Amino acid sequence: MASSDWKVIGASGFVGSSILARLRADGIEASPIEAPRLATKQTDPSAIIKEARKLEGIIDSLADSFAGAEVVVNASGLAAPNQQELRPLLGANALLPAVIAIAAQRTGVKRMIHMSSAAVQGPVRTLTDSTATDPFSAYSYSKALGEEVLIRLGDFVEETAAAGVAPGSTESSFPPAPSSAPVSVSPHHALELCIVRATSVQGAGRKTTESFAKIASSPLASVAGRKMRKSPVSSSYGLAEFVSMVGQFEGRLPRIVVQPWESTTAESVLIDAGRRRPLHLPAPLCAAAVSTGYAVSSLLQGRLQGAVRRLEVMWFGQDIDDSWARSHGLIPEPRVQEVLRTAHLALGKKSDRKYD
Repeated sequence: MASSDWKVIGASGFVGSSILARLRADGIEASPIEAPRLATKQTDPSAIIKEARKLEGIIDSLADSFAGAEVVVNASGLAAPNQQELRPLLGANALLPAVIAIAAQRTGVKRMIHMSSAAVQGPVRTLTDSTATDPFSAYSYSKALGEEVLIRLGDFVEETAAAGVAPGSTESSFPPAPSSAPVSVSPHHALELCIVRATSVQGAGRKTTESFAKIASSPLASVAGRKMRKSPVSSSYGLAEFVSMVGQFEGRLPRIVVQPWESTTAESVLIDAGRRRPLHLPAPLCAAAVSTGYAVSSLLQGRLQGAVRRLEVMWFGQDIDDSWARSHGLIPEPRVQEVLRTAHLALGKKSDRKYD
């Protein structure tokens, strides 16, 4: 696919700024677009799509920014794993993606890449590109809902395009955009929509990375047993490179792809971030502690879900099925070790003398 012009929504954020920098380093003409702030109380995908279609002013504004774009990357959203208030999460992570997709289709954009989170699948043993989700927090619920909304929109666009009444075309009841200078959209044009599920992305300046380095540098650093388990901890560099690869991919993209594994294990990420070897706790004891934590969290209306899940991932890791990316050679350079070691140095702590 040609890379003449990309638009990155949310380019001032942690993930968006990394993506924009990578695209420009790859010689891609990319421009940042500020994300509008939205909120909603809707939790039904159809209701969210209906609400999105009514926001003609925002659709027009985005469409005007999309003029001539080949690829639109939605790196906006509210990354707040511990937040309980649902309205802003739903607005940023479900309603806004729908508005962006509608504007992109009605402006003739060829491809939209939406940044989601592997958290939508919950505590599964292996992260996959399955549409099945099991959110465990308000944040993961909003991201999962955003995926469902986009999948429904994608199916609708493909069905109408196949019938020759694609949204944005003169044959459709959904007009082209922007209204001030509407573009010409083919009645068979279908926006190619791809959802990228980011794993546990770490990088400079991110609070979660600093917190992880603090834990890894402390006596609390531990793993379950001595079995080598893969870790979903990854780098912002790897994610940005992967997005660039996906956007430039010449073939048809799957509806959902998973950020590839960066060759980390539950133990290796703690060593890199803490410069000390973690404790090896009995796996049955860790499993019992996690189960108890989830039970207590349920009694507290899920307030501890995020903390328990992070502990579970630290102890047991999580496998990643990135077979699609590997089968097509879309594997970014692993740089998570560099990120984690830099995070440790930023704490100003020395390495454990016993560390080899």
